[in-house]
Amino acid sequence: MPRILAENLSGKAITGSDGTQIGMLYNITMNVKNGKLKHLVVDPTTKGNNENFPTNDLGHYLIPVDRVTAVKDHVIIRR
Repeated sequence: MPRILAENLSGKAITGSDGTQIGMLYNITMNVKNGKLKHLVVDPTTKGNNENFPTNDLGHYLIPVDRVTAVKDHVIIRR
């Protein structure tokens, strides 16, 4: 996977590789020991969406950064 800077992800829509709108980037988690990005914290487009992503206490998806396939006007992830 290519290197991704967190600042390049800020405010982006998250889209599945099949074109499904998943949500908007809310935050990013990282490993503080090595500085690598860990999860995209995504505010779902629709509540109760049946995605197979773990969620946090606020209902945001926790999508592993290694699922990112492209970053352009929006972030594309493998579903």
